[in-house]
Amino acid sequence: MHVQPGFAWDAQNAYLFDIDGTLLRSRDRIHYESFAEGVRHVMGHELSLDGVTLQGNTDPGILRDAFVQTTLEDGHWRAALEEILEHMRVNVAARRGEMKLIRMPAIEETLRYLHSKGRALGVATGNLESIGWLKIETVGLREWFDFGGFSDHYTERAEMIAHAAELARERTGAQATVCVVGDTISDIRAARANGLPTIAVATGQQSFETLMELEPEVCASSLEALMEKTPEAAPFLRGRP
Repeated sequence: MHVQPGFAWDAQNAYLFDIDGTLLRSRDRIHYESFAEGVRHVMGHELSLDGVTLQGNTDPGILRDAFVQTTLEDGHWRAALEEILEHMRVNVAARRGEMKLIRMPAIEETLRYLHSKGRALGVATGNLESIGWLKIETVGLREWFDFGGFSDHYTERAEMIAHAAELARERTGAQATVCVVGDTISDIRAARANGLPTIAVATGQQSFETLMELEPEVCASSLEALMEKTPEAAPFLRGRP
């Protein structure tokens, strides 16, 4: 567990939570398969995501990186991008009943704790908006979030975070402190590009040591561990707020 001296992780005005690996984990391939299905439907091409960085990327960024590996000209796939993204939205929604999603440890307790302190709660994710909200609704966490930043119009994660932070400050004030909660080095870098602190949790594919290399304000093995080490928050884990 690492908490930067002087940083109160639970005293920020607003929090932006990543979805995949931070709020929840997918045990299905529905979202993953929607990329190739969208390209196949719109362009008639087969698309491989082999070698493409998925974790911490954005949905448009994943498509961009996959197309870079092909021989298609940039202008050709970009002209089809919006149609591909829309087919992804439709495809994932149609397969909602097949989703196998699980909440990450103590995530609802963490949200309940921060909510009890009057903090604004939002999401900031590389998912497309309809896909992101669908996942959150499926695991029963939608009630906690007032707003969200998504990747529909942003290839770069830092730009998406900037938009999400703007939405947070519309709700909490122009001088509000906004904290990013995520499980990848991309979350840390995107937060830092916007001058925002980060709570990094090693619940995804990147280890505690890897996340610590970027010196986030907080780094924990999980939100459960962070809550347990916080005297005011620990009772929420035991159902005694």
